[in-house]
Amino acid sequence: ELGWISKVYVNRPAVVRHAEQIKKWKTVEGNWQAAWLLKAVSCIDLTTLSGDDTPSNVQRLCFKAKHPIREDLLKALDMHDKGLTVGAVCVYPARVSDAVNTLKAVGCNIPVASVAAGFPSGQTPLETKLAEIRLAVEYGAQEIDIVISRSLVLTGQWEGLYEEIRLCRAACGEAHMKTILATGELGSLANVYKASMIAMMAGSDFIKTSTGKEVENATFPVGIVMMRAIKEYYWQTGYKVGFKPAGGIRTAKEAITWLMLVKEELGVEWLTPELFRLGASSLLGDIEQQIFYHVTGSYALQHELAMA
Repeated sequence: ELGWISKVYVNRPAVVRHAEQIKKWKTVEGNWQAAWLLKAVSCIDLTTLSGDDTPSNVQRLCFKAKHPIREDLLKALDMHDKGLTVGAVCVYPARVSDAVNTLKAVGCNIPVASVAAGFPSGQTPLETKLAEIRLAVEYGAQEIDIVISRSLVLTGQWEGLYEEIRLCRAACGEAHMKTILATGELGSLANVYKASMIAMMAGSDFIKTSTGKEVENATFPVGIVMMRAIKEYYWQTGYKVGFKPAGGIRTAKEAITWLMLVKEELGVEWLTPELFRLGASSLLGDIEQQIFYHVTGSYALQHELAMA
C-alpha cells in the first residue's frame, strides 16, 4: 500500500523536543524500580556478536540467560520461583547450534535468535541472504534478526524493499522475524517511518532500530517514529507488531526509560517479551548491580556478580 507512505511528513523539531522531554522523566524508585528492572530482564535479547565468539562463551551466555539474576537476590524479592529468564539468546548463525544444544542440556526453553541476511552491512546478494536465513533456521534458531539493504531506502525503492523483506519472511518459515532498519544510516526520520511501514507490510513480527554496529544506534527520536508507525499499522490492520531498540542501551535507567516510552506510546499490552525486546550485551550486568543495591543497600564488588 504505497499510499500509506506517499505523503509522509515527520515534524523533526517536535520529535526531538519530545525526545528531550523523555530524558528528563523522573525514574521510579524502591520496589517499583525493582519491578520495572525485572520486567526489563524478561525482555532482553542477551547477545554476543563478536568475531571471537566460541562455543564456551556462548555456553556461558546461555547459563546467564537462564539465571539472569542471582538466586539470593530473587529470594529477597520473592521472585525466586517465578521462572525469570531473559527473552532470548542472540548469536551469529555459526553459533546457533552451540546455543540450542546448551539450552536443551540445561532444560531451558529460551528461544535462540540468530542475526542473518548479511548482518550487519546488508551488502550481500539476496540469494546469499536467503540461504543464510534457511541455514540459521535449520540449525535451530526460533527467531531471525534480518537487516535491510539501506540502499533501497536511500534511493526510494520501496517495492524492492518490500519484496526483499517478503522473501526473507518466507525463508524464515515458522521462525519469528525481526527486521533491523539500521536507522542511523537511513538519512531521515521520514525514511525511518516509511521503512517501518514497509517492513510491517512485508510480514515482520518485530521492527528493530539497529544492528549495534552503526555510529548511531537506538535513540529516542527514532524510537518515537517507529512506535508511531507500529500504532498506525495496528489501527489500519489490527495486527500487533513488536518493537526492539538495540545498540548502546547499557544502563538500568535507560532500560526503564525505554519501557516507560513503550507504555506511553503503545500501551501496557506491548510490555511483554512477545511484543517488546531490548537488544543488549552489557545491560544485564548493570540491572543486576542495581537490584543488588536495592536488596543490600550497597553496590556489589566485581567478584560478587562474576557472571555479569
